[in-house]
Amino acid sequence: MRKLSLLLLIVFLQLALITIVKGQSKNGSLTTDYRIDLSGSWAFQIDSLDAGITQQWYKNTLNDKVTLPGSMTTNGKGNDITTHTPWTGSIEDSTWFHSPDYAQYREPGHVKVPFWLQPVKYYKGAAWYQKKVSISSSWYKKHIELYIERSHWETTVWVDNKQIGMQNSLSTAQIFDLSNALSPGQHRITIRVDNRVKDFNVGQNSHSISDHTQTNWNGMIGQLFLQAKPLVYIDDVQLYPDIKNKQVKARIQIKNTTGKAANVNVNLLATPKQPQALKALTKRLTIAKNTVIEITYPMGEQPLLWSEFTPDTYKMTISLTTDKSGKDERSVTFGMREFSAWGTQFTINNRLTFLRGTLECAAYPKTGFPPTDVASWVRILNICKSYGLNHLRFHSWCPPEAAFEAGDQVGFYFQIECASWANQGATIGDGKPLDQYIYDESNRIVKAYGNHPSFCMMTYGNEPAGKNLVKYLTDFVDYWKKKDPRRLYSTGSGWPIITGSDYNSTPDPRIQGWGQGLKSIINSQTPKTDYDWTDIIKKWQHPTVSHEIGQWCVYPDFKEIAQYDGVLKAKNFEIFDDVLKKHGMGNLAADFLFASGKLQALCYKADIEAALRTPGFGGFQLLGLNDFPGQGTALVGVLNPFWGDKGYITGKEYSKFCNAVVPLARFPKMVYLNNEVLTVPIEIAQFGPQELTNVIPNWNIKNNAGDVLFKGVLERTTIPFGNGIKLGVINQSFNSITKPAKLTLTVVVAGYENSWDFFVYPAALPQIGQNVMVTNTIDNKAIELLNKGGKVLLTLEKGQLKKDKGGDIAIGFSSIFWNTAWTKSQPPVTLGILCDPRHPALKEFPTQSYSNWQWWDTMSHSNAIKLDSVANGLQPIVRVVDDWVTARPLGLIFECKAGNGKLIVSGIDLQSDLDKRPEARQLLYSLKSYMTGDQFLPEQKIDIQKIESLYK
Repeated sequence: MRKLSLLLLIVFLQLALITIVKGQSKNGSLTTDYRIDLSGSWAFQIDSLDAGITQQWYKNTLNDKVTLPGSMTTNGKGNDITTHTPWTGSIEDSTWFHSPDYAQYREPGHVKVPFWLQPVKYYKGAAWYQKKVSISSSWYKKHIELYIERSHWETTVWVDNKQIGMQNSLSTAQIFDLSNALSPGQHRITIRVDNRVKDFNVGQNSHSISDHTQTNWNGMIGQLFLQAKPLVYIDDVQLYPDIKNKQVKARIQIKNTTGKAANVNVNLLATPKQPQALKALTKRLTIAKNTVIEITYPMGEQPLLWSEFTPDTYKMTISLTTDKSGKDERSVTFGMREFSAWGTQFTINNRLTFLRGTLECAAYPKTGFPPTDVASWVRILNICKSYGLNHLRFHSWCPPEAAFEAGDQVGFYFQIECASWANQGATIGDGKPLDQYIYDESNRIVKAYGNHPSFCMMTYGNEPAGKNLVKYLTDFVDYWKKKDPRRLYSTGSGWPIITGSDYNSTPDPRIQGWGQGLKSIINSQTPKTDYDWTDIIKKWQHPTVSHEIGQWCVYPDFKEIAQYDGVLKAKNFEIFDDVLKKHGMGNLAADFLFASGKLQALCYKADIEAALRTPGFGGFQLLGLNDFPGQGTALVGVLNPFWGDKGYITGKEYSKFCNAVVPLARFPKMVYLNNEVLTVPIEIAQFGPQELTNVIPNWNIKNNAGDVLFKGVLERTTIPFGNGIKLGVINQSFNSITKPAKLTLTVVVAGYENSWDFFVYPAALPQIGQNVMVTNTIDNKAIELLNKGGKVLLTLEKGQLKKDKGGDIAIGFSSIFWNTAWTKSQPPVTLGILCDPRHPALKEFPTQSYSNWQWWDTMSHSNAIKLDSVANGLQPIVRVVDDWVTARPLGLIFECKAGNGKLIVSGIDLQSDLDKRPEARQLLYSLKSYMTGDQFLPEQKIDIQKIESLYK
């Protein structure tokens, strides 16, 4: 009778069996024979009062519904945004909370925040997710696991009324052992997810949790399933390539949960994507409980090596069979590669390489969390490659498995960080729970992703704080160098520098540092390209990577607003658009974007080339190739957060100065007179796929119309790997240039080309404009001349303009660094110039519509005039693009009628030291030439007292 009852029970359970998909999972997740997909509809309940555990919600059916994978926000759950939303992330500029200027954006139902992208809903706290499952009798006496690819973040699991455990990884899958809780039949799985900072604080600005980027979401994404495995199964596989000996060491952890010794066969077979005959290797072992075995697998006489140029990977299949428990199998992708330090530079497979990187800050406006599919990451990496990059630094977070798979496929070098930016409210090394969490998280990261060849570097995280951080991070680096040689290790991104690190990450080598303002290289030194970072790095014996170079801003692209059709909205852009329109310049938005974008690109070129010019340098990490949407809105990318081009520079153009092979020119200056000789040493940074043999570098100089004025060749040569490789010197006289000109030098080496704009002016200018009075004050003589119908050029000295008229606006040549909110208005606070190059006032001063090197002198000797303090709607000849937050109408040069005469007002000093300032001398000549001619016909009349009030 008991046998019959048992048989009926088995039949009943089999009838209740839900669909089980047999197959293998992707690399990095665990391979099982059976799997129950848990994606789809889940019961749900918000626990805003944190009462769920006390009230034992896991015993009852939850009363709402959501769809997983997803977050509360993607499901429309949570609270509306208000002035009391409990954000995760520091807000350095609190103006929005109290300023009358933002009052309309604080109104309930109409809230718009300026400091980051705004989610449609927000929730911080516990939320409960629940699903019923049916377990087949075929799972009886199996090891059963719940796999959550990424949960955010503290996750507690119950099966029926039994609590299974809690996990809190921000970087890896959370895997729960349900073997003792899931017998055949129906069960209820309840999961409580809590996104509050609790026992350990990784730092509120960490990109693993911060609202600055991916948002502090609550939910579960990626793969979500139950899996059944044999009682003797493969728990972990780590592969250690040895390219010198053409082999790979497999370290395999096997778990035996039967309670008895088991005889097993372990079979290894590596298969490449390209046909290559490798043999299976089998070992027979007796496994007691949990055992780690090591097997050395030969990779043949010519193993395929993985690099950015040859992203060849292998798949190692490990099969485990037992006499009684059945078969388990794991397939692991790996690459035969060695990423190392050689002196002060990096090598890949014993060949020099140079890191050309950007930051990945987890900004995904459509979802608020990172993608978990390979295709999305392949797209991102291919875009990065099209801009000449080969490296990605994941700033204070670790991406999902799919990113590593894409990196392996595309050939990209990753720096991974352990989910922390221990600063601004958090510290490292001071004995807090975070100290242990970093070790735990780093071990989880390496276990999950350590086989991927793209995983080349690791730090604890970003820019640490703490009294004992040096000791803690020194120990951290030492721990990992001893434990796993497959990658290089450093302390933290940014600092501290210690001798024990494999490489340095430091902000010292860049053309604008935090807090330097107008004292930086690009703002305080006349334009040139002959400097490098040799003096900075010579004190270090290992590679240096320049930390977060660039940070050059561009004006918002308001056309981008329509693209925010997911959970994050560009309400910040809507505010900035309103301000621009309020100041009567809405029609200039596209021009501001283009002009500031061209200046931004010039600044990035200067930054990147300085790194490439430095002999023995390790590489750079941009901040960034695409925009950073938080921290006050940091529009530092030539791409938007969707990795889309903004219309002022393409990947093809960018990759001319950012690539594996880049010709370089060391200009001692960028502005010349026609009685001077151009003397420019030419070099190359060469980190391409092979040596460049028997090449003849050639060069040409073109005018703005594209006509070749001069050309030549350099000596035939073979170019090895490295940088600082000298190719020759260009010497060119300009005595044939009789008119002011923008010229472009282009150097081409083996199909790689790079170009530089520079400017040539006549050394001797004819006398002109004797009927134009040039003055820095409107005195009685000037007033008398104007009243008689004369012409006056008022050129203000720097510092002469009154503060309320624009004298307090700190302008310089470069674009805004990072953004004014987070730098507390570090100068410059403007984004270059905008003008019409066809305006007759600029006929003798060759210019584009945006800032180029010839504007450095004028921007360094000028004041930005608040145009609306002079007259409403005043249209200047040369405009200054203001910070998008204030969007003031600013000008450098404008014209008007004054008295009975005509006046040009220049916020640029066009009188001082003209013998040392050829640009100012030429601009003055151009303005006087215009004022002398018959095209000088200003329309707007302005009272002379208004003009005087600018400086008196």
